[in-house]
Amino acid sequence: MKKIKNLIDIKDLSLKEINDLIKVANDIITNEDSYKKKCDGKILATLFFEPSTRTRLSFESAMLSLGGNVLGFSEASSSSVSKGESVIDTIQVVGGYSDLIVMRHPKEGAPFVASMKSSVPIINAGDGGHNHPTQTLTDLITISREKGRLDNLVIGLCGDLKFGRTVHSLINAMSRYKGIKFVLISPNELVLPDYVKKELDANNISYVETNDILEYMDELDILYMTRVQKERFFNEDDYVRLKDYYILNKEKLAKAKKDLCIMHPLPRVNEISTEVDDDPRACYFKQARYGKYIRMALILKLLEVK
Repeated sequence: MKKIKNLIDIKDLSLKEINDLIKVANDIITNEDSYKKKCDGKILATLFFEPSTRTRLSFESAMLSLGGNVLGFSEASSSSVSKGESVIDTIQVVGGYSDLIVMRHPKEGAPFVASMKSSVPIINAGDGGHNHPTQTLTDLITISREKGRLDNLVIGLCGDLKFGRTVHSLINAMSRYKGIKFVLISPNELVLPDYVKKELDANNISYVETNDILEYMDELDILYMTRVQKERFFNEDDYVRLKDYYILNKEKLAKAKKDLCIMHPLPRVNEISTEVDDDPRACYFKQARYGKYIRMALILKLLEVK
């Protein structure tokens, strides 16, 4: 029986595999018509135990664009989990109906546990505050296309660095490229966890921490904004106090580089003013579009479709 390849953590992919996925995604962007029947007869199951718009719909769009089919649910309440069924049982049942499962779950580690019992490949579409590897692939292809490289970059990460799974995954990925420096911009309550910083230290990755979004603005090649996530707070008063801590607007961008790439995993609340949307440096809507193509490439890889 062949070994099943899963994507639970961005570290599951080698640097070569990441670069190959970006290469395939770029080819899909250029020659999309030639991929229309690549997954004819294949079924993707989207099991979302937590709300999602872009990730779920981009996966569904990706599979449909490859000629495959999609089934699944968009919230736990519409599945048998609401009746008490375990995630493991759900995975084993759905594995009999599909060729590939995309799973989002509020509990850290749930997709990994599911992958241990699944008869088909599992893709982690986000597990609590832990990982979001396909968002990271989306981020990497965006940086590659917008900056023309994935090395020798100063990357500002702003907002919720404590609970932001997209931030944690992106740091893990970008740390493998040469000449990367991180600028960690957050309120004291939402700083990057120590375990992530220890990995940066262990790998001699340069980083600085600041509370001030303007302090290093003129040095940044990438500014990755994140929202302060209400669902990650135990205390609503803390959320209300911190949610407007950083709002990016034209005034704050006055000293930024002309080729700065402004990114956001979305959804946006108000951390980026809508006046920034017309700035040519705003890349977050292009970033969302690129997500479909990198997920098409990932589906082809995990289903071993040439």
